[in-house]
Amino acid sequence: MSRDLTIVIPAAGASSRMRGEDKLLRDVDGMPLLRLVATRACKVAPVRVVLAPGQDARAAALDGLETEIVTLPEPGGMSASLSAGVAGLKTGAMIVLADMPEVTAEDMATLAALWRAGAAPILRAAAEDGTPGHPVILPPDLLPRLAKIDGDRGAAAILKANAGQVALYPLSGRRAVTDLDTPEDWAAWEAGRPR
Repeated sequence: MSRDLTIVIPAAGASSRMRGEDKLLRDVDGMPLLRLVATRACKVAPVRVVLAPGQDARAAALDGLETEIVTLPEPGGMSASLSAGVAGLKTGAMIVLADMPEVTAEDMATLAALWRAGAAPILRAAAEDGTPGHPVILPPDLLPRLAKIDGDRGAAAILKANAGQVALYPLSGRRAVTDLDTPEDWAAWEAGRPR
């Protein structure tokens, strides 16, 4: 099995739970969250970012980064984003969610190194307490199945069907499960950050 890896960032969602604000364009450490996540990913492996039609501000946030932008033919959910992101890949795919600001480049690099070393066919980050989270690395032979899923289920069905091949790798604290979907999530996260 090929141990080459591509990082796929599904970033085509509508941020509907943010009530009018685009969470991926919110400033984190001096740059839009999407750019921050992509910048970290670019330090680890080639990066594909999936956007929906008309998300020009998100595309602009990636200017100057070595990322491949894949645009969905029409707006779609998480499954459509993942399907477009892995289309044609011959490598493994590390799925990195764009709304998880605490996953570091070092976290991604550690997961990539473990997967390349053969730690498990599927490697999934977890919180320190063992709660499964992201990123998730899938081998090339499962990507055609990912291309066939629909709705907003993401890769959950594939992970469940292949549970015996999944190894969890805990990241420090709750980094692997901290995603920011609502203004309340953002407020709580920002209040808890060290100054």
